Amino acid sequence: MPPRPTLRAVVTDVDGTLTDDRRRLDPEAIRWVRRLEEHGVPVVLATGNVLPIALALHRSLGLSAPIVAENGGLIYRKRDGRETVERLADRSIALRALRAVRRAGLDARPLFTDRWRETEVAIEPTVPLAAVRRAIRPLPVRAEATGYAVHLMQRGAGKRRALDRALDDLGLTLRECVVLGDGDNDVGMLRAAGFGVSFASGSAAARRAARYVARSPFAAGFVEGLKASTVLARPSS
Repeated sequence: MPPRPTLRAVVTDVDGTLTDDRRRLDPEAIRWVRRLEEHGVPVVLATGNVLPIALALHRSLGLSAPIVAENGGLIYRKRDGRETVERLADRSIALRALRAVRRAGLDARPLFTDRWRETEVAIEPTVPLAAVRRAIRPLPVRAEATGYAVHLMQRGAGKRRALDRALDDLGLTLRECVVLGDGDNDVGMLRAAGFGVSFASGSAAARRAARYVARSPFAAGFVEGLKASTVLARPSS
């Protein structure tokens, strides 16, 4: 492998990464995140979840870096006490795709949290991804399965694109980051990372894209990956 670049920040997915298999936040993973922030290592949340959920976690953890939400559809920033949200995708295009999926006879039911979604549509993962992709083929939309939902988003949007913009605010690139994720929607950012980490519980595509695949699943793999990255010495008890 080529030499590792200097690692100066951490980018992490949330569900399945900072959580256990029941989507409960893991205390040890949270302790590591707080320790990173205390040592001046920015932690960027890059999630497919809606901004209100990501922002609540961001505030509870005392984070300072931008948030990438809705799979890169939104970037949240706080500068000089002023909060802003940048939209990078058009939800009307995703809604057209949802109608096309339903016209194809698929029982596409939006997630409960979809009422707060601004740039994409997330439907219950009970519909076959291949059938969804066939239904939306004529539209400028792509579909990604995360294990928790099937996301319909404007083509060209994604975590990788949004992170390039968000990290620029910090004077950083993905090559200077440890990136941790478990889903197909994390593949782009894992490939571009200085040190990409997935887990035993990650999707096949995420594991292939990662530089390091933790033996442990879920949040335990997050902790294992951070230790392997050497971005920060192991926090004391």
